Amino acid sequence: MRLARPLLICAAAIGALFLFLLATFCFIPDRELLTVAVRALQQHGYFLRAERFGKAFPLGIKAVSLEIADDRGVLLKAEKASLHLDLLPLMAGRLTFTAHAAIGGGVASGDYSPRNGDTHFELHGIRLEDLPFIQTVTGARAKGVARLQGHLKETGKGVSGQAQLEIKGANVSGVKIGEMPLPDADYTAIQGMMRAGSGKYSLESFTLQGEGLYVRLKGEFPLTAPAGAAPLNLTLELMPKPDFLERQKFVFLLLTKYLTTPGRYEIPIRGTLTKPAIQ
Repeated sequence: MRLARPLLICAAAIGALFLFLLATFCFIPDRELLTVAVRALQQHGYFLRAERFGKAFPLGIKAVSLEIADDRGVLLKAEKASLHLDLLPLMAGRLTFTAHAAIGGGVASGDYSPRNGDTHFELHGIRLEDLPFIQTVTGARAKGVARLQGHLKETGKGVSGQAQLEIKGANVSGVKIGEMPLPDADYTAIQGMMRAGSGKYSLESFTLQGEGLYVRLKGEFPLTAPAGAAPLNLTLELMPKPDFLERQKFVFLLLTKYLTTPGRYEIPIRGTLTKPAIQ
């Protein structure tokens, strides 16, 4: 009996807090929620548009036909998107936010816990052509189906974690770094692994296996705020087969200065994450 009373008091307090949060949230107009979201993104240089934007029961927000853009154009489109405060962790005194988005025929999801700084994310079944930031940021046209999963954790020294990427049936064309064009190619497999730690992101492996072309990207860039200002220290390796090189010889003529050994090009990429440039 002595133990039951404190438990009942604790449960009643949590229940009262939940009801207070729910009541407060219900009285906030949808228009005000949209204004808060727009202002939050504008502080980082982004714009938000949505056909519908409002509350999701019990504690969340949802949007239909969501677009996020910057001065260059649209970066993200989602048919449906939502952000929720999870109830079960809240009952245990922990804040956990969960996000979902329907992008084309695929799904993006993730969760974040402010208490321990843990973030998990996953994208699966998403077509590259449904990700407008690829063309907006790089000018490239890309096709293929992507899967991405990863985990990040905030620490006293910054961020640590890793992410894995896999793309099947990829076709990439119209890629330019600065003013330098790169070869168009079909890729049977694209795989990548990135790690975060010691104040930087490191590309441990990022390979593109194409028909007549093998590509490898390696290097690192620091963790900065904003992330787009991070200075790049990357190397792009191109290893074309003779028949592929012949079909796109004009592009490879422009890359002659980066030829290190017969059939191998090493291209240093500098600039920043949002504005990469060939050195």
